[in-house]
Amino acid sequence: MIDPNQHDRFVLRQRIRLVSNQYEFSLAEGEPPFCFVEQARFKFKEDIRFYADDSKSVELMRILARQRFDPRATYDITVPDGGKIGEIQKRFGSSLVRSTYELRGPAGTLTARERSLAVALFRRLVGLVPYVGDLADWLPIPYHFEFRDGDRVVGHHKRRIGRFADVYDLDFSGDPERVFDRRLLLAAAVGLDALQAR
Repeated sequence: MIDPNQHDRFVLRQRIRLVSNQYEFSLAEGEPPFCFVEQARFKFKEDIRFYADDSKSVELMRILARQRFDPRATYDITVPDGGKIGEIQKRFGSSLVRSTYELRGPAGTLTARERSLAVALFRRLVGLVPYVGDLADWLPIPYHFEFRDGDRVVGHHKRRIGRFADVYDLDFSGDPERVFDRRLLLAAAVGLDALQAR
């Protein structure tokens, strides 16, 4: 099995499914997936599970909400034995203008925030336009995030434009010592899509 903590770059690809959100991670375009992700549907609390492959026989970790229907919800990232990798919390006030999450783990706190304020505002305005707003997620609007440790950018999360399914390129080479657990960063990358109902 691939240890994400030995790598800096990943590709996150959403699978098109009607019933549940599903994703897969690979190290590069064209390489086989090393992680399969599935979001449980129709749950009162978010429950997203990461597996070694789509047989779902080996669970790697999960994202589980502490609260139900809370705009400031905190999500715990845990391994199967209950050990905690970290947590993700949406910054509700900041997210009204630009989607912002706080990632907390043993190495400290990171902020994941939409890179462009102008694009974030445009995306929100499009969402308010009658008829067009319902299709906003299908429009070729960039949805890019930066992962910041204070003023230092440690990673990028970039949505590829022109794809039917969402595909994101993740680059955490701004953290060359790999201080921050890549599993927490990968969980956050899924959350930036799934927890926003994208």
